[in-house]
Amino acid sequence: MSLDVSPALLEQAERGEVDEAEFVDCVRTSLPFAWDMISNLVARLKVDGGEFADNTTPPPNEHARGQLLRALASDAIRGALERHFGVRLAFQNCHRVAVFPLGAPDAARARFTSVRSQILNQSPELRDC
Repeated sequence: MSLDVSPALLEQAERGEVDEAEFVDCVRTSLPFAWDMISNLVARLKVDGGEFADNTTPPPNEHARGQLLRALASDAIRGALERHFGVRLAFQNCHRVAVFPLGAPDAARARFTSVRSQILNQSPELRDC
């Protein structure tokens, strides 16, 4: 299971609509490595400005890598994180996450997510990530 869902949150989902703030809190507590990475990138983007902020450091272990993959592979989690932080997320390989400001021109994000950028971001060390 990718999230540690509380009985109360599960009950809420079984009844119908889920409070997104409670879901986001579940993500925060269940996937702390991914949460911290995205939080830090958002803070860096706000302080430094620019077109985007990204991470280029591989996760310290497979557990952390798994958290990052679960957070970004799930449309529901990724969408909730984007709405919570007010950014667009992009992802390359097993660790390169970028945050883009909402409403900014999409050219930087298009470059980051392009086939060319994906190819240029490859390395033998990341083959099995």
